[in-house]
Amino acid sequence: MPTSRRTFAVAAVAALVLPLSACGSGGDGGSSTDASGKVEGDITFQTWNLRANFKDYFEGLIADFEKKYPDTHVKWVDQPGEGYADKISADAAGGTLPDVVNVSPDLVAPLAKAGLALNLGKAAGQYEKEYLEGAWASHRIPGMDGTYAFPWYLNTGPLFYNKSLFEKAGLDPEQPPRTYDEVFDAALKIADKTDGEVATLANVPTIEDFGRYGVPLMNKEGTAFAFNDAKGVQLLARYKELYDAKALDPQALTATPESSGKKFLTGAVAMNPGSALDLANFKKQAPNLYENIGITDQITSTGHVNMYVMGLMVNAQSQRKPAAVAFAHYVTDAAHQMSFAKQVAIFPSTAGSLDDPYFTKEDGTDETRVRVAAAKSLKTAVNYTPVLFSEQMKTELRNEVAKALQGKQSPKEALDNAVKACDRLLQQQG
Repeated sequence: MPTSRRTFAVAAVAALVLPLSACGSGGDGGSSTDASGKVEGDITFQTWNLRANFKDYFEGLIADFEKKYPDTHVKWVDQPGEGYADKISADAAGGTLPDVVNVSPDLVAPLAKAGLALNLGKAAGQYEKEYLEGAWASHRIPGMDGTYAFPWYLNTGPLFYNKSLFEKAGLDPEQPPRTYDEVFDAALKIADKTDGEVATLANVPTIEDFGRYGVPLMNKEGTAFAFNDAKGVQLLARYKELYDAKALDPQALTATPESSGKKFLTGAVAMNPGSALDLANFKKQAPNLYENIGITDQITSTGHVNMYVMGLMVNAQSQRKPAAVAFAHYVTDAAHQMSFAKQVAIFPSTAGSLDDPYFTKEDGTDETRVRVAAAKSLKTAVNYTPVLFSEQMKTELRNEVAKALQGKQSPKEALDNAVKACDRLLQQQG
């Protein structure tokens, strides 16, 4: 699913691509950012694990583009989800990057630093107003001017909760917690009432949680991490309190989305993030849970939920920049994003699209209810994960958080160590 793609490794990209930055000036890579001129020529378009389910959609899209611009030809290649970052890395190192590449913000950052991603602020700035502000900003790189990919589709997930478990603990099932502090208080009550049999959360805090709690993640210059401040320590200390009370699942340290989902299905966990597609699964596999399912927004103490965003990057070294920019814009314009969103549970990043009745009117089904709630929250959503936060950094944070929860070090020591490790990795990125 699109939402899971953010988990793919990007460390290899940083390792292989960044030595190339010596050849360019970064950002523009010594290449012209001029994308004006006739839209013509052969270009290659690469997607990320989309052919199996959306072959007809993309073939139709390409045919329509070639009809609009008869002197163009688009070759579509689709790469599997597994090893996608490695493939981009190899292409970058070998000078064989396609003209238009499906990326996430963390994948585009090392490419932009190496001068391989076209600065769309310069080359296509006239299109900025067509997109949601938060989506256009999501492919900006700290310390660099401009933006480096057209925003494409967005996702965010609701939070599901088990109403019957809330009721048994004396909590109002119609008033779910909305902030982190409310979740922590509810979790301790549920653990107390069930003698630690039912946890409320099944995952340790990630960088997104620190962001949604209101912790500053980096300094303003984007040159160092800052999530070890007092608020960050407070968040981790609360998670430690939950862990000790079994309000955080004891196996959270090794949990995967799949294992957490199974625990939610069996009633061992009271709340779990998910998507509209999960409802059909609940109905089939856990009818009792389905009857008692509550749907609410992601937990946030900032008033803004987290958005996951995909983008289309234009290769700064493309010999067919006018065609590449025109095609990337065509795929991500309002009409084509809307048609794609109706085929899969994703959301358009174009301004005004989320006001379409498809995203605002409920028809009594759970699926629509989830879609409407998610679309509303996306209008002001933020991509909390810093674009420079690599998979290696996520691992460092997770390891230090685990030590704090196990009592091997204090929350302050854990976050100080995580920030040190992440800053060291950041320096290695160049």
